[in-house]
Amino acid sequence: MSRIPNRVSLLALSLALTAGAPFAAAAQTTTPAPATTQAAGTAGTAQAMPAQQWSKPAVAPAGAPNIVLIMLDDVGFGDTGTFGGPESTPVLDALAAGGARYNRFHTTALCSPSRAALLTGRNAHEVGYGSVGELGYPGYDGIWGKDTVSVAEVLRRNGYGTALFGKWHNTPFREISPAGPFDHWPTSLGFEHFYGNMLGAASQWTPLLWNDTQMVAQPKSQAEGYHFTTDITDRSIEWVRTRRTLNPDKPYFLYFAPLAAHMPHDVPAEWIARYKGRFDGGWDKLREETFARQKALGVIPKDARLTPRPAELPAWDSLPEKQRLVLASQMEAYAAFISHTDHEIGRLLEAVRAQPGGDNTIVIYIVGDNGSAGEMDTQRAVTMAALQPRQKDAFYAAGWAWAGSTPFQWSKGVASHLGGTRNPMVVSWPGHIRDRGVIRTQFTHLNDIAATLYDIAGITMPATVDGVAQKPLEGASFADTFANARAPSHHRRQYFEVWGNRAIYQDGWMASARHGVPWQMKGASDPLDPPEAFAADRWELYDLDHDFSQSQDLAAREPQRLAAMKTLFDAEARRNQVYPLISNNMYGAYPPAHVPTSMTFPGGMPTILALAAPDFGGRSFAIDADVVVPANGAQGVLFSHGGAFSLYVDKGQVAAEGLPLLGTKVLRAPVALSPGRHRIGYRFTINPGPKPGAYMPAAGKAMLTIDGKAVDQGKMGIIYSSMQEIDIGRDTAAPASRTYVAPFPFTGTIDTVRLDTAP
Repeated sequence: MSRIPNRVSLLALSLALTAGAPFAAAAQTTTPAPATTQAAGTAGTAQAMPAQQWSKPAVAPAGAPNIVLIMLDDVGFGDTGTFGGPESTPVLDALAAGGARYNRFHTTALCSPSRAALLTGRNAHEVGYGSVGELGYPGYDGIWGKDTVSVAEVLRRNGYGTALFGKWHNTPFREISPAGPFDHWPTSLGFEHFYGNMLGAASQWTPLLWNDTQMVAQPKSQAEGYHFTTDITDRSIEWVRTRRTLNPDKPYFLYFAPLAAHMPHDVPAEWIARYKGRFDGGWDKLREETFARQKALGVIPKDARLTPRPAELPAWDSLPEKQRLVLASQMEAYAAFISHTDHEIGRLLEAVRAQPGGDNTIVIYIVGDNGSAGEMDTQRAVTMAALQPRQKDAFYAAGWAWAGSTPFQWSKGVASHLGGTRNPMVVSWPGHIRDRGVIRTQFTHLNDIAATLYDIAGITMPATVDGVAQKPLEGASFADTFANARAPSHHRRQYFEVWGNRAIYQDGWMASARHGVPWQMKGASDPLDPPEAFAADRWELYDLDHDFSQSQDLAAREPQRLAAMKTLFDAEARRNQVYPLISNNMYGAYPPAHVPTSMTFPGGMPTILALAAPDFGGRSFAIDADVVVPANGAQGVLFSHGGAFSLYVDKGQVAAEGLPLLGTKVLRAPVALSPGRHRIGYRFTINPGPKPGAYMPAAGKAMLTIDGKAVDQGKMGIIYSSMQEIDIGRDTAAPASRTYVAPFPFTGTIDTVRLDTAP
């Protein structure tokens, strides 16, 4: 959007209309603040002692509220019951009934970009987050620059306590290592405390967990009732209670970011049971039902149109009955995941309101960092469920995501259309929102949140931080909408771009160019389409002030306006480092000099992310473990990678095992290891493939060796992902093997484990 000065005074315009705490004058515009001191007095009998000087910590402006910022993951506009969807969300309902629902709030269409925009008040590409991985272009390198300070850092320097619980997903993958560097971790970007997951997704039962900058073990097992959302809720409550007990006058900024409802859709069975049979009618029927409820609730205009199902998605009735049963069960798990998460958020907010000053707490509940996740086509969703019955509810087909985007076109990743970028938001702040249960229709965006928080806290965004001139905020405060339903939309211009899907908004109009659909783009091997491929994309034009659902393309009727909008997109793209357009960048790439081909791990090494090691995903590799077996024998894990692969010793026999894809064989030595020193080896040679567009990963030939001699061999599937952990001497994940129960530590001695990868 065009740069609009931060509106510190917007809320002041509406204070006469509503009750609330007074606001202090704006804070300084340069950080850190000059040191302030106070005299403690003089002492002494024979001669005067010099006055003691004490530094005084930063104090938030008088009346500054506590801030609870909540953002769900991969949830569409039409998913929650609060906005007409099928999922029960009573906590969100209650917040909306006492606050305001925003039905023209926007995200970027993808996880990391949305979080970068949310936490800085800038556009995602300005912060280096045009996607979720890293490539060697300024808008996509994943390097959060010092010229885009986070809202957490500004609040912290102005007297707020700050913490993040949940998903981060904004540190370059190559820096997620016990060796750092830590410049781009939450604790270096304004959060005094972080507990959660550094990646984009994880099992809710056995997630990778970090406490500040250290990987930690989960506090209890799934059998003992562990669930990630419950864990971060418990810790958030503990953090709030501790702060309010020890420093009740200091306001706080709590950013609560569950992994829900990103796949895998791990949720207790009793919650899934609540939705049994609810989705047997399919996604076409669900979309129509949701649309009717949305109109009845008033969250969409009475004249809004329901957009049709795209040709790329099958009609529900065209699918075989057996497939429909599997697909319906996937939606049951997804719906249960959202309801379970809403319940946990209710526990958090109940604790927040019960603390001293709880009423002076603004809650901003953003329902999704992008639209629902249409990243898996129907056939693949069915195939993967059959191959991995233990994880059949881990994902769902794109048709359900399309239903969750009602009434819009498309879903996550399709930044050209509102199904990818328009998400619900509810704001609750007792005494500050006029006319409870209202709906606000101003055009708003994630990058408006920072400006709004500065506004209500009485803080001016600093022009300079630690000597670094700051890029201006792209967002504008919408605090005046709390008390004034007719306040204008201060956000007048906004570009959107993800994976080459792109759009430009200006004063009620939107021009859109779709480059592809997510399940066709994510598997691309080359992230760069040629420029002529983007030039061939067809642009559409919509009048959103009179066409809420983006249903009527006016490109043919208004070619001059469309041409002007395309020119405007080009200017915004150049200004914000959007070029070159990139059609696929799910994981990016390391700089060539960074990628090691081999690494030797010591025994007892702490758990690391596989991204910090040589990349053995989708390629040939070798493992050699030098061990000492005691006189009474040994057992346990030698090397494990997430839940995908394990090299271990069971009852004295060496074994290797991966996920049961492609009829993968378990390799096992025929006899037990003798006491003494041994070198245990595993060799994997990948077969050619996979073929372009194939659903299944390539297999290869595997060999198990002891002291250089082959003891077993057979077919194994490739290791697919580097987004999991590597453990030496134990297994901290949900094991690929059913032979043992994690962590299954090795009872002998491991000297070293060496990993070598092929080009």
